Amino acid sequence: MKSLQDKIKLFCAERDWQQYHDPKSLAIAVSVEAAEVLEHFMWLTGEESRQLTPKALAEVADEIGDVMICLTNLAMQLGIDPVAAAHAKLAKVALKYPVEKAKGKALKYDKLEG
Repeated sequence: MKSLQDKIKLFCAERDWQQYHDPKSLAIAVSVEAAEVLEHFMWLTGEESRQLTPKALAEVADEIGDVMICLTNLAMQLGIDPVAAAHAKLAKVALKYPVEKAKGKALKYDKLEG
């Protein structure tokens, strides 16, 4: 993660782009780039989405890269360790969705029954 952060910082510094990278703008960029990921799956069935052509898969990978760069930059701007944040969130979600209640179910935590 540190290597990626360093590369993003250098890339932006070389282009003098830091001036545009306030948290609000980066949050918007994350959403826009995530929507570009979605575009590749629009109108596909679940099964079709698992069988992308090599070209489509490469395009999705590019978009995921964009999301990762914007999200990493946003985290840096806010002083958030994204890996620690993901681990903390997984721990919270594990409490909301205990295996014995959630296994095999696509229900929101407040709809799970024991």
